[in-house]
Amino acid sequence: MSITLSTGATGMLAQQLNVDVISNNIANMTTTGYKRQRAEFQDLLYQNKIRPGSTSSDAGTTVPAGIQLGLGVKTGSVYRINEQGALQTTDNEFDLAIVGSGFFQITLPSGETAYTRDGSFQINENGEVVTSEGYLLEPSISVPDDAIDVTINSSGEVLVKIQGQVALSNLGQLELAVFQNPAGLEAVGDNLFMETEGSGAAVIGTPNTEGFGKLQQGALETSNVNVVQEITNLIQAQRAYEMNAKVIQAGDEMLSTINQLR
Repeated sequence: MSITLSTGATGMLAQQLNVDVISNNIANMTTTGYKRQRAEFQDLLYQNKIRPGSTSSDAGTTVPAGIQLGLGVKTGSVYRINEQGALQTTDNEFDLAIVGSGFFQITLPSGETAYTRDGSFQINENGEVVTSEGYLLEPSISVPDDAIDVTINSSGEVLVKIQGQVALSNLGQLELAVFQNPAGLEAVGDNLFMETEGSGAAVIGTPNTEGFGKLQQGALETSNVNVVQEITNLIQAQRAYEMNAKVIQAGDEMLSTINQLR
């Protein structure tokens, strides 16, 4: 009977984690560039009371199914679903959305390179393009003081119109990073990710070329969280949690019945 209690407990713990994942998705439904997460579960080891295929008689007959008792559930993984989010027009010349694959490269104060889909950039006191935390975009782009218009095309070329000049000046070329397994990136907060062995090494390339998404100026990629689906998942997780609690309650009542036997 203790198996019933422990199995129900694993189910409650699994659904609690499921609710935690769903709640984080809903909390980030308006976070720029956020990718929703999903919890995956796996069954635990089985107790073989009678092993399938074991011999059942001297005549060589075998047991077709046997008796296997499952011991519950465990979390297999919590992974990100990196599908494209919708684009929201902002008309801010330093807002950039990636349409397709790729991440912006960000230089952290430690000198390490982080990656993000959040293209809500600004310029600092030196005219450098930075994130909202003041971290530099890589490759570094500096906008001169006398620039009156900044254009970033779909291929990542940064062009500015200088006061008194007819021709546009090219300030540099933005690049994107792609990974063999973007779900393997480590989230470190502030919409930033770090490379891991699971993600593979970053491959750097020019936007709007084969394997790399294009850029859209004056727009941001919104979260890919589907609120209706998340609410549905939340209800299912809550019901599953309640059912596992009922299993524990039933197991406890059966043990009480046994204890009352005279």
